Amino acid sequence: MDTTTSPSPSTPSAPPAPSAPPTRAFLAFQAHDARAEIRFLCDVLGFVETLVVPGDGETIAHAQLDWPGGGAVMLGTHRPDAEYQREPGTLGAYLVLDDADLDELIARAESEGSGARIVQPLSEPEYGGRSLSLADPEGNLWSVGTYPGESSSAPV
Repeated sequence: MDTTTSPSPSTPSAPPAPSAPPTRAFLAFQAHDARAEIRFLCDVLGFVETLVVPGDGETIAHAQLDWPGGGAVMLGTHRPDAEYQREPGTLGAYLVLDDADLDELIARAESEGSGARIVQPLSEPEYGGRSLSLADPEGNLWSVGTYPGESSSAPV
């Protein structure tokens, strides 16, 4: 005899859980040596090269590098004469990863020849997680860590 129950046709079923929309934030910046910056971002920080559009000569007109946790960066070769230009080395960003990925990133950043310069050593901030900050060869500051995010009970 089957003792399981199933909802009656008049019992409404629970709505599906909402899914988070894909991240649509793209940091945009420029580099004096965009090709070297792309290599650093992929090889040391862990971005994934998605699109690279060559410019004139050795320049990069546009590149998109995706962050495995969501989001992306867009960059190109610095052109001070362009209408839209960003001075290289002025970006500051925070990248979120899990503990194992953070440890791997630290090992890559600390390896000889990585081009990374540790600005703030690994710490455990009072708001949680573990993080450090480093500068890339262009001078941009990248904080990386296991930032837990705001809690649902945080005041608005």
